[in-house]
Amino acid sequence: MLRVEAVIFAASEPVPPAVLVPLVGKACSIELLMDDLNAELADRPYELVFVAGGWQHRTRPRYADAIRAATAPTRSAASALSDYETTVLAAISYLQPITRGQLSAIFGREVSRDTIGSLRGAGMIASGPRSPTPGAPYTYVTTKQFLSAFSMESLRELPDIEALEDAGLLKSESGPMDPDVPADPPEE
Repeated sequence: MLRVEAVIFAASEPVPPAVLVPLVGKACSIELLMDDLNAELADRPYELVFVAGGWQHRTRPRYADAIRAATAPTRSAASALSDYETTVLAAISYLQPITRGQLSAIFGREVSRDTIGSLRGAGMIASGPRSPTPGAPYTYVTTKQFLSAFSMESLRELPDIEALEDAGLLKSESGPMDPDVPADPPEE
């Protein structure tokens, strides 16, 4: 158990089960081993979670306020993103693969190369397949780092778009959404 925990602790990204099997042998159930490890860590401020196809050490959510109050830098790239970058990242996550031009059309203003560069630098996005449109522009897709940063195992865990629309967080008709314009009142 300690060898598995040490490997996960030292890894900079989630460790897939296939990497752990040689440490414990095929006869050992990785899932049961992880349950045992988490039981031992129950009184610790961190736990082992399965995200982005692998296991990773994570601080327990109840310690988030203490971590934010501290001045020590954290490893999370997601916390370093601006609100605008986070919004662009959300659009990419739902609509991938997507071009910068398509993103610009959604936001009603140009999405700069600097914004894309910042998201790439944070490891949140990568180049996807070239678009079949004239000029074959690059498309962008999210990465495993994105999944890890937002504690998701896969993109299927993204909130449902219809639920976001019902909550008033998204505008259902196409076109740019202006946060200063109130949503249409409900019909009677």
